[in-house]
Amino acid sequence: MNKPHKHQDAASWEPSPNNLEPFWMGFTPNRAFKKRPRLIARAKDMHYYDMSGRAVLDATAGLWCSNAGHCRAPIVEAIQKQAADLDFAPTFQFGHPKVFELASRLATLAPGDLNYAFFCNSGSEAADTALKIALAYQRTKGQASRTRLIGRERGYHGVNFGGISVGGMVGNRKMFGAMIAGVDHLPHTYNRAEQAYTKGEPKWGAHLADELERLVALHDASTIAAVIVEPMAGSTGVLPPPVGYLKRLREICDRHGILLIFDEVITAFGRLGYPFAAERFGVIPDIITFAKGVTSGAVPMGGVMVRQHIYDAFMTGPDHVIELFHGYTYTGHPIAAAAGVATLEVYKNEGLFERARSLEGKWADAAMSLKGNPMIEDIRTLGLVAAIDLVPVAGSPGKRAYDAMEQGFHDHGIMLRITGDTIALSPPLIVKEEQIDEIFADKMPKVLKAIA
Repeated sequence: MNKPHKHQDAASWEPSPNNLEPFWMGFTPNRAFKKRPRLIARAKDMHYYDMSGRAVLDATAGLWCSNAGHCRAPIVEAIQKQAADLDFAPTFQFGHPKVFELASRLATLAPGDLNYAFFCNSGSEAADTALKIALAYQRTKGQASRTRLIGRERGYHGVNFGGISVGGMVGNRKMFGAMIAGVDHLPHTYNRAEQAYTKGEPKWGAHLADELERLVALHDASTIAAVIVEPMAGSTGVLPPPVGYLKRLREICDRHGILLIFDEVITAFGRLGYPFAAERFGVIPDIITFAKGVTSGAVPMGGVMVRQHIYDAFMTGPDHVIELFHGYTYTGHPIAAAAGVATLEVYKNEGLFERARSLEGKWADAAMSLKGNPMIEDIRTLGLVAAIDLVPVAGSPGKRAYDAMEQGFHDHGIMLRITGDTIALSPPLIVKEEQIDEIFADKMPKVLKAIA
């Protein structure tokens, strides 16, 4: 028998703000959260505010995304104006000025000849877009046998089918299987015995890039389309690349005609002190994915930057024929594009990329001041990012970090990002020196004491 319709009268449309049950939260233990929710009512600059108005210092830039800080007036005003002027316009067969302006600005910021932007709505979509472009490029070049994709252990490339397949985080893969065939993985780059308590790029580990040669020997280069890596693996617990590692990957890819994709969803837009991490490391990939910081998290947007030769490979045949059969309804959405343009202006006008670079030493020293705490097994820093590996609770992996997150929010007024038993810190780029001290000299010691 069919259930009665839920909306039998107007009263049933009234919202229920205190009912947390209907929302199935992603990447969240729903039952634990709904017993003791961490609800956020508003935000401004470096702080969130809970339902009672209590300030919570944002040490995570939301979800690695609010690089310019929260509710910044130029971004808010640009969104409001665009919503009033043009709420939506398609970018299939039509266009609007803001998306072209944003693409031009990104092409100027990106290193080398990464001259073209293809927009989507998230980092997950950006990863799958990059993989599809790589496969299609090889086909346009007469290399149709190049269908294999190479990811890396402990890599994160979003939650769509392609991204999970090339990703290397067990929790994201075990429920869904391999997703797509023809995928292999490089080893991850972290070795605590060789790299513990490293500021910046660890000196040990460049040789791990040579594992790509082994995969080429195993599968043959003629079957491999692309390699995708994060310049700095973020969601797996902040794994900076070893000195020279990315350059060796670039050299091997060039030797074998394999495209190199950098997933910069986390690392782009100042997180490592530069517009893109590719510039910091002096390596030009063939494709870069981006999202998060492009709008400072204010409106969902993602995309990929591609090099000139990739774009040119598609620009053949009759002018009126579609070159790439890919896109999304909200590709280059007017409001997202306006937010992106305004965000890039804030970064430029306030010198936030340069500011992040100038604060890196202070940030690293402050993070390393926690060394010696009995709750900590390792600390890693790069740019304005830090990872703190906690001693796990025996038999309960992830419990120590979860308790730290809860204690931080409810009792010590700080938002922490956790993955497994690692705390990842990545504040907005507007963080002040005294707020860095507040994080590492005040709030983190209190949290660590509480979870001991």
